[in-house]
Amino acid sequence: MKASFKDKLKYRFEKYLNKGGSSIFVSLFVVFVALFIFIVAIRWVILFIWPDLAYTDSFWDDIWYTWLQLTDPGNMNQDNLAPTWLKITTIMSGVVGVIILSMLIAFITTTLEKVFYNFRKGRGKVLEEDFTLILGWNERVVDIIRELMLANESEKDAAVVILSNEDKEEMEDLITKRIPNTLTTRVITTTGDFANINELKRINISSARSIILLASCSESASDDEKMFSDVQCIKSIMAIIACQGGKNELPIIAEIFNSDKRELIGYFEDKNIIALDSWDIMGKLLVQTSLTSGLEMVYNEILSFDGCEIYFYSAKWNNVNFGELPFRFRDGIPLGVYNDKDGIILRPGKEYILKTEDQILILAEDDSTINFENSSIHKVNELQLVNSNLGQKQKKILILGWHNLAEIFINESVDYLKEGSSFDVHVKDPNEELINRISELKELYRGFKIELCNSDALNFEQLLESKPFNYDNIIILSQDLNEQRADKIDSDTLIILLLLRKIKSNLPETHTKIITQVLNSENQEIITQTDVDDFIISNKLITMILAQLSEQPLIMKFYEDIFSEDGSEIYVKSIGLYADNFPINTTFGDLIHLADQRNEICLGIRKGDESKNATSNFGVTLNLDKNEKVTLEEGDFLVVLSEDEL
Repeated sequence: MKASFKDKLKYRFEKYLNKGGSSIFVSLFVVFVALFIFIVAIRWVILFIWPDLAYTDSFWDDIWYTWLQLTDPGNMNQDNLAPTWLKITTIMSGVVGVIILSMLIAFITTTLEKVFYNFRKGRGKVLEEDFTLILGWNERVVDIIRELMLANESEKDAAVVILSNEDKEEMEDLITKRIPNTLTTRVITTTGDFANINELKRINISSARSIILLASCSESASDDEKMFSDVQCIKSIMAIIACQGGKNELPIIAEIFNSDKRELIGYFEDKNIIALDSWDIMGKLLVQTSLTSGLEMVYNEILSFDGCEIYFYSAKWNNVNFGELPFRFRDGIPLGVYNDKDGIILRPGKEYILKTEDQILILAEDDSTINFENSSIHKVNELQLVNSNLGQKQKKILILGWHNLAEIFINESVDYLKEGSSFDVHVKDPNEELINRISELKELYRGFKIELCNSDALNFEQLLESKPFNYDNIIILSQDLNEQRADKIDSDTLIILLLLRKIKSNLPETHTKIITQVLNSENQEIITQTDVDDFIISNKLITMILAQLSEQPLIMKFYEDIFSEDGSEIYVKSIGLYADNFPINTTFGDLIHLADQRNEICLGIRKGDESKNATSNFGVTLNLDKNEKVTLEEGDFLVVLSEDEL
């Protein structure tokens, strides 16, 4: 059936109104003006037919009265003296004014409210330049901002932009509460879908310096939640590349849970895109910490922008060998070399001759203080090396609680520990999935003893029955298999630590090492009061890694090496492995030379009598001046880059 003219007109009008607020406003305004002209025309016709009804000085006054009555019906009293016929137009003006003008005012008010609502929700454009972009939101955001603040201290006006699905006001309230002073860094929050191309364009992504893509859930989340998080990250990466015309120029650091999704990102064949399995790194770090005390403090300094950092540095090497290199820097300890052909080589050996194309990885206070000297700045006073080894032995490890981190810990530990070592896992009411997983691990690692026990570590009697101090190491993890809240997990951890301290107080001296995972960095001060030997602040260390990678993606190659069982790792080794005559009065440069005799690189020292003192970084000091005098006692340690812990 053919549409009538009326239907077509109605259809076109509806299409016009659907264009948005501006079309509605224009329509109302046109109606208002048309009715104003119509009423003025009626008044003119009346006065034209009956000129004796005119009571004003001119018709222009009638037009003005009509306008006032339309915009404010209270002005109708100005026509009190008008003849009855003219009052008809006065009534029309008042009625039309009330209806149409009210509609206009209501529309304007609603539009302004929407504008302010969008402003509060962070829906406006972002016009920052050279900023760090954080996509997503989780419990690590605040720590990431803190690290980026430290990295941006030398900049007068730095910016961090956060785009997530969270409410803008809630994001800003949390950031303001946790970080009252952001120093030279401005933090801009905005709400939106970070996997949407239009949203990414709105925040001016092409002007970003680097991008950090956060997971939308924790490691304790369900497999479905982690899968959704990974898919969102991959979708976001594709959207980021599309915003750049199909070729990525930005460093993108993404948290990805599943290995198959990390492999999928590898298909982009883009060295700027790094898929980080942060919990895999934490599991490896937990293993290394169980082998050597104080390691978390070392990483806390190396990975942070506050203190010593790892830099890539190049110079005219003049055929210098790597063994002589440490004494050519007043600030800095070379750890290895890097070139495009061979990649990173840590501890290349003292005879390695540096080539023109080589860069070195150097631990230094700041990149501005790194300077290659033409001659040695330290005269070595050679110390006699004892060169004893610890010898590998079987270990008994007690794991209180369970977390995906525990499985990574067991998988990694078997590469370090001697066969016959045991893992006793104590969990309250383990579910069928955990029971089956422990059985699979027992089958996989037949050379090790892996047992699961139904025991509640939060119950003092049950904890006492487990005889925790008969073990070499105690690892404390989440007590609830489904718990995701960091504060609840940390609270349980604190209670267990207090219970262990009570048990320990009634025992003779014990060498059991207690290691715990702390999620919230703000709980560090509380944890240090429980006599724990080592604690890993998971979220803080992960955020340090994310922040450093966003500033220097190439550093990932260094992480891949030191967090792997193959190659070099950082250890805190007893000074008794190097000397047997104490105290030792020497210089830090001589300690570097002493460690070099074991093919190790000395990064610093740890004073044993300060291992419980948080104000002195638990006794750890890195990158001392080569000529600084050092006194070491029998209970002190060297921080070294070495092949193994022996």
